[in-house]
Amino acid sequence: MTKELQIGVQGMTCAACVNRVERGLKKVEGVEAASVNLATESARVAYDPAATTPQALLEKIEEVGYTPVVAEAGFGVTGMTCAACVNRVERALKRLDGVLEAMVNLATERATVRYLPASTGMAQFKRAVRDAGYGVLEASAGQDRAGLEREARAKEVAGLRRAVGVAAAFALPLLLVAMLPMLFPPVEEWLMNTFGHGVMAALNWVMLALATPVQFGPGLRFYRHGWKSLRSGSPDMNSLVMIGTSAAYFYSLAVVLLPGIFPPQARHVYFEAAGVVITLILLGKYLEALAKGRTSEAMKRLLSLQAKTARVVEGALEREIPADEVLPGDVVAVRPGEKVPVDGVVISGQSYVDESMVTGEPIPAAKAPGAKVVGGTVNQTGAFTFRATAVGADTVLAQIIKLVETAQGSKPAIQNLADRVVAVFTPVVLGIAALTAGVWLLFGGESALTFALVNTVAVLIIACPCAMGLATPTSVMVGTGKAAEMGVLFRKGEALQTLQEARVIALDKTGTLTKGKPELTDLRVRAGFDEAEVLRLVASLEQKSEHPIARAVVKEAQARGLELLEPQGFEALPGLGVSGQVGIYRVDVGADRYMARLGLDVSALGAEAARLADEGKTPLYAAVNGKLAAVVAVSDPVKEGTPEAIALLHRQGFKVAMITGDHRRTARSIARQLGIDEVLAEVLPEGKAGAVKELQGKGYRVAFVGDGINDAPALAQADVGLAIGTGTDVAIETADVILMSGDLRGVPNAVALSRATLKNIRLNLFWAFAYNVVLIPVAAGVLYPLGGWLLSPVLAGAAMGLSSVFVLSNALRLRGFRPPLRGDGGVRGTPRPSAAPA
Repeated sequence: MTKELQIGVQGMTCAACVNRVERGLKKVEGVEAASVNLATESARVAYDPAATTPQALLEKIEEVGYTPVVAEAGFGVTGMTCAACVNRVERALKRLDGVLEAMVNLATERATVRYLPASTGMAQFKRAVRDAGYGVLEASAGQDRAGLEREARAKEVAGLRRAVGVAAAFALPLLLVAMLPMLFPPVEEWLMNTFGHGVMAALNWVMLALATPVQFGPGLRFYRHGWKSLRSGSPDMNSLVMIGTSAAYFYSLAVVLLPGIFPPQARHVYFEAAGVVITLILLGKYLEALAKGRTSEAMKRLLSLQAKTARVVEGALEREIPADEVLPGDVVAVRPGEKVPVDGVVISGQSYVDESMVTGEPIPAAKAPGAKVVGGTVNQTGAFTFRATAVGADTVLAQIIKLVETAQGSKPAIQNLADRVVAVFTPVVLGIAALTAGVWLLFGGESALTFALVNTVAVLIIACPCAMGLATPTSVMVGTGKAAEMGVLFRKGEALQTLQEARVIALDKTGTLTKGKPELTDLRVRAGFDEAEVLRLVASLEQKSEHPIARAVVKEAQARGLELLEPQGFEALPGLGVSGQVGIYRVDVGADRYMARLGLDVSALGAEAARLADEGKTPLYAAVNGKLAAVVAVSDPVKEGTPEAIALLHRQGFKVAMITGDHRRTARSIARQLGIDEVLAEVLPEGKAGAVKELQGKGYRVAFVGDGINDAPALAQADVGLAIGTGTDVAIETADVILMSGDLRGVPNAVALSRATLKNIRLNLFWAFAYNVVLIPVAAGVLYPLGGWLLSPVLAGAAMGLSSVFVLSNALRLRGFRPPLRGDGGVRGTPRPSAAPA
């Protein structure tokens, strides 16, 4: 069957581009026709879905040098109750032409779709979801997403509360009427003596009157969703409850209306099973909804950080406007105790700002003119004005929220097993229920019909796909939310799993292990050269370099009051050094390998360079007019907290490696100071990815920690990349994990949280699987031959409701996770120092 797809293509400028894209697409196996339109910037492709995929078409467009237009949309889905619902919505979305990927999360009740906007869009997604039997959460004019979801959650909880109240009002007296005569024989004897033998038939009518409002009142939701699921060929939890309670109710109804068609031993009614089971399952759903609301508290707190208003300065006046109306360049005033509305740079005033919810740093940060401020952080006692630099979706807080949402909506690999089981779970349960009924009808003796009914209903009621569907997403949701509070952003839920599976932590040195702000510590010149003049020439040349070492040299020259010249013909040789003309002098500065390339012998200063390297400093040589003139030493101080972080990584069982462009001796000196296990030194910037690959070649899963900008290839090559942020740079596409505070202690903290989350997921999955594996056979009656023990459908209903509540409660334990190292230099359990006054 041929399918047709329309793909937006960017980058085409002429007819030659059109021909190139068309030829490329026609070469893809399975493509029957391809037509590219320059005016609409789109390609229309007819292809055989059995031979190729939309993803292959996109890759071919990229291969020939153009950019396919791909979009991503997220929206709320209502009415989902279990993992089978998730699969059903995902299948409905994936069937749409132009949908590349669809993920639905039961815990967040959101769908995320990656698609081709030229072929499909939100209108089609909404229709597909509704056709599958579910609803789409849509905001009204002026309503934000947070308010919409809060309102929907409150509506769901209120609806369930009402349903439980109504059901319980009928189910409790129903249970008393049904169970008292059975549990207390004197009660039955009194009723018989007082009202005669007809009293039991009268009680059956009373139970029918009490059960019917439950079955077709609060219980109607199971019919509504369950019947749609059965009709579409994908039965879910609602289907199981609908079939089970209907069997109990209608069997009992037949006994009341037509008792003569049943043998005497089968004339029992089970109205209490139907009514009480519905009540207990609704109670479980109500408790589940309350717990699901608590799993998203971290996201609620992030959303609540967004300021509602901003005070914009216009001349001598201040005007209060909605925060989303602030424009880049506006001057905004912030008073004590107020939230910073958007990102910006302080232009006047001083204060301390609490940035803990954004960076995880517990101590308020000092702010003065030139300092960056982040929207959503809280000003302390001072007042200041700042110029807005990022607003709306470009703010740090907006990016954090988007990253956390993305992570919460994604699935780690451990979820795959649960997804495969859930796909066949409900049909298998229906098969087991049918087998249970058949076996009891054949071997149940005189009470075969009663046994068959009770045990079949128990099997249908106790089976719980909900727990399996919630096991992973709830833990991921709470874990990533907790991480955000610590200043650790997981861009993907998968990173929670891959991080704790790593065996080697590879660290970039500059800016990661060290502050990235080197200082000039030594300058040794050869005979015939003047120290101040050599420093002046080297600093003049280094003015053109952005390297931290260059800035350290320039800073020292300026501190000495030396007059710097403008260099000519400046050239930077990555990993080697720099060269240029300063006045009448040719100046070259770089590592020993650069001097060797220039044909200069460094042995005269080699011993001095070796001594400096042994002290952990970075020695560089300077040559003037082709003669070796001096050795310069620069030291980059190790960041506070780095030794504790590395020590904890060792205790966590990791091998720690350092990748640096520094001289081998310098690198080894730093490694000795910090206890680093393996050193890969003199690595050029473009060679860092190769160094990571070298470690992977030894059989290790590698986590690489770098600054997220210069280290992008290495972050991408690693099994999991961790980018050291600065509190403001979060849009790092190549990293899987972002450490907002720039503190290396965030790495072992992230590892500890990753392990805690995966342990939590495993316990949830174990419970969800073990619960069903153990209790479904019990409900079927396998213990009856051993001790005459059968599981009541009422107890089955209670167990089913509690299974989901258990999974959610276990996930919520992650909210109490405490990082082993604090960002203020303290160890967990020690008091924090108080902030300095503003």
